[in-house]
Parts: sequence; structure tokens; C-alpha cells
Amino acid sequence: MPVSEIKIGSLKLSGNIFLAPMAGIANLPFRLIAKRFGATLVFSELSSSEALIRDGKKTFDILRTAPEEKPIIFQIFGSNPDSVAEAARIVQELKPDGIDINMGCAVRKVIKSGSGVALMKDPEKIKEILKKVRKAVSLPLTIKIRSGWNSKNINALEIALIAEDEGVDAITIHPRTKEQMFSDRSDWSLIRKIKQKIKIPVIGNGDINTCLDARRMFEETGCDAAMVGRGSMGRPWIFREIREYLDSGKIPDEPLKTEIEKTIIDHFNLSIEFLGQRRGTDLIKKHIAWYTKGFQDSCQLRKKIYLMNRKEEILSAIKVFFSYI
Repeated sequence: MPVSEIKIGSLKLSGNIFLAPMAGIANLPFRLIAKRFGATLVFSELSSSEALIRDGKKTFDILRTAPEEKPIIFQIFGSNPDSVAEAARIVQELKPDGIDINMGCAVRKVIKSGSGVALMKDPEKIKEILKKVRKAVSLPLTIKIRSGWNSKNINALEIALIAEDEGVDAITIHPRTKEQMFSDRSDWSLIRKIKQKIKIPVIGNGDINTCLDARRMFEETGCDAAMVGRGSMGRPWIFREIREYLDSGKIPDEPLKTEIEKTIIDHFNLSIEFLGQRRGTDLIKKHIAWYTKGFQDSCQLRKKIYLMNRKEEILSAIKVFFSYI
């Protein structure tokens, strides 16, 4: 089962293993690391439509990009059809390779505004949003949804059919409800059901933590692409492992400790380059915790670095840590 080419609207991709648009995680430095390890397509963190319209600096910072991470799709969210359409026009001017509308985020702040997965309670509003956005932009348009609001309201298929009718080019499905958040197993059978009913590409998301999971996702659902989210946190080489496993059928070896150390340092340097000394240093700490999880004395390392503020002392702590494990 080799890695397959996929087409999303006018966007032609040489592979079908994607990085999910994780808020607070999928920033530019992490996306660049994911691309280095073989992610075919990356998605930005979600950006507020209202903030984009108000010219919010922090929001535009989220959409900062670099040539080496292309192709990239920018993700936006909102509940007002006119605002989402205007935000999409603004984003199109930034020249990403596509625009994604988040209809699956279950974070309280997003839901409170009627956005994210809250939209799935109102299919007619989703239809209006997609109609206006599709008229507003020519870029490939995708959406990301969950199963539904709760177990009594599973309407992902209904939303998928609406999306296809309104000219959406691909749909990502994370088959958990808002009620489930990230608990329980995601219901991959729903991905298969939707894939059988629509013609546009279907991207499967949820519980892909190993290369074996990715292969099983393709086999069980027939999806066109697999999107990796939390499974890439501290393990960005999962994209390389998936590609190698799908191409060869052989389970790849775990990365050497020297490669993990180098990846941490590269990630740290990118964080400072694009986010600045202070913010880049603060944000890399959680990634270092993920990178070193499971190693002996990793708990002590985490405690140490969370008390540090200077790049040099953090790098020194990392070097000492890897010299002993």
C-alpha cells in the first residue's frame, strides 16, 4: 500500500499523510519540522474570522508562513457567514494553497461564539457559510468536522453531503462527538460510511499514533488521506515512519537518540527564529517534554527546563540529558 497522490481541488499532492491543525501546537516551527519528516500537507492553527477582519496582529502572526513548508492550508473559524467569507478573502491574499473552515473544535471559547463544532447543530448555517465562502474565494476549500454534537446527534454525513453540494473540495472527519472530546476510541466506521457516500476526497483523522494505525485507517475506511494530530506531538518522525511502512510494508526502526536530540535543537532554533527569543523559548518547553517522554529521568529534565529562561542553559540541560540516557 504505497503512499498515494491526491488532488484537492486544483491542489495536486504527491502524498496523502497530513499534519492536523492543532491549536497551540501546529505553529510555523512545528510545521517545518513535520515537513522535514515527510508530512505532505500541513494545516495552520485555527484563526478567528472576526479577528482577521479587525486586523488583529496576533491572528496574522498565526498565519505566518515560509516557502519551505508549502503546500499549506490556512484554517479559519467563525459563525457569521459574512464574516467567515470576508476572512476567507483576506486569507486568500496571503497566498496559502487552500483554506479550511473549522467545524470541529470543541474548545469552550470557540463553541461559546457559535463556531467550531457548535456549527454542527445548525446545518442550514453551515450551508450558508459554505455558499458565501465558495463565492468569495477560488482557492481549494476544505472543512474539518466531528461526528456531531453528542451521541444522539451524529450528523457528520449530512454535513458532508452539504459540503459537497456547496463546492467544498475535501472534508476531514474526526469521528468523535463534542461530548467525547478526545476520550474513547474514534469511530472509524463513520469515515468509511461518508467515503462511500461522497465523491470529494475524505481525510481520516483520529487515533493515528503509529504507522500501523495509519495503514489500518486506510484499509478500514478507504479514506483518501490520513491526518495525524496528537500522534505527532514529540514524534514528528511519525510521518516518515508512515511513508516508509506504506511503501515497504516493513516497520521502521525507532529514531536514534542522536537524531531526537538534533530534532529538539533544530525545533528550538526554529522557534526562536520565527517566534522570538522569549516566546520561542517558552513554547519549546512543552515540546521538549513530549520529545523526551518515556526516557529515564525525563521527569527531572522537564522540571529543570521549566525553571529556565535562557536558551543556552536549556540546550546545556538537553545535551547533558542525552549524554546519560
